[in-house]
Amino acid sequence: MSILVGSNTKVVVQGITGSAGSFHAKQCMEYGTQVVAGVTPGKGGQLFEGKVPIFDTVEQAVKATGCNTSVIFVPPPYAADSIMEAADAKLDLAICITEGIPVNDMVKAKRFIGGTKTRLIGPNCPGVITPGAKCKIGIMPGHIHKPGRIGVVSRSGTLTYEAVFQVTSLGMGQSTAVGIGGDPVNGTNFIDVLKLFNDDAETDAVIMIGEIGGSAEEEAAAWVQANFKKPIAGFIAGASAPPGKRMGHAGAIISGGKGTAADKVKAMTAAGYVMAASPSELGTTLVEAMKRKGLNA
Repeated sequence: MSILVGSNTKVVVQGITGSAGSFHAKQCMEYGTQVVAGVTPGKGGQLFEGKVPIFDTVEQAVKATGCNTSVIFVPPPYAADSIMEAADAKLDLAICITEGIPVNDMVKAKRFIGGTKTRLIGPNCPGVITPGAKCKIGIMPGHIHKPGRIGVVSRSGTLTYEAVFQVTSLGMGQSTAVGIGGDPVNGTNFIDVLKLFNDDAETDAVIMIGEIGGSAEEEAAAWVQANFKKPIAGFIAGASAPPGKRMGHAGAIISGGKGTAADKVKAMTAAGYVMAASPSELGTTLVEAMKRKGLNA
């Protein structure tokens, strides 16, 4: 199968009439994604692209269309409210693309969704794509993806694309690619996604891409060492970043002597990852990880 999204995923786009929301909603629709509704308060009753109904609230969209997944392109000051609205409407999945949401807002949103059925991906992420099901929910370039059996999970959007492109270029494809986002407070972490890949019969191997800051990669490494059964390649971005300097993502900062690239690489290597020395070696490192487990790429 795949993880998180597939052929039965029905998508509502929160912020569908904004510049980013409208552009990427069209891209997702052209890829084959079932975009069945949009939400922009005050614009209910209109149609997007002449066919997708727009509603004032997510709850209205769910009742009218049966949508089960949201993608959020709402500006930062209002995005946390949009996440909570998606959860309040009992969606299975909410994928928040928005970058720059205040951390305090995300703390409140994460606490709220913790008591609901909704899984959050992001914020500040590229989204999720399952090429075989033609389901692209986010901002990733669809043409570089190919149906296959390699899972990709990453904190970095652009490195997700790099990994996918290399896997495709080597003649393999992806089961699902998941960008979990680079913010310090997010909804779904590495372990959550690795559990899904570990249980997915149609994922043979995984590439995991982390970056400096926080302890998510070390925690994932400990879980992988104890539980993960499949070949796994890894990479840590930010090895040359000076301590105390935030690099790109809000969560990518080395503070208090913790979160360095060296510590993460050490933990992941000890857990059985085959580590890439540079982003250009993601694909070949995956092939090496598969060979070590007796699998042919």
